[in-house]
Amino acid sequence: MTTDNKSIVQRALTALVATGDVDALAPLLSDDFAHHRPDATSKTKAEWLAAVGAALVPLAGMHVEIQHVLADGDHVVMHSRRRLPGAEPEIAVVDIWRLDDGLIAEAWEIIEPVNQAAANLTWWESADH
Repeated sequence: MTTDNKSIVQRALTALVATGDVDALAPLLSDDFAHHRPDATSKTKAEWLAAVGAALVPLAGMHVEIQHVLADGDHVVMHSRRRLPGAEPEIAVVDIWRLDDGLIAEAWEIIEPVNQAAANLTWWESADH
């Protein structure tokens, strides 16, 4: 099952990045799909797909380099580096996907500009120091 889940996530993201078409992703998401992110404005599968579709317009031509894909039971974690041609900053992205019965049921993501990574090593220090 872990291998199947890994393959489902890879297929979904490959189709999305290659075509920029969220319709290719839709059948791989459960009807009650939830995207967890503190600033998320989408509450339903349809809203999330619309938000992804809108985000892809300015990101056309984005290069995605997958660093790791790890699977454990019903969870798949993907670490990638992404950049637009000739643009900075490059970003590091960690996506966590939970699958249920062969469909992606939940997603979490962490996005960090690579050139700001050093600042996050001391996030707990007061700005007064």
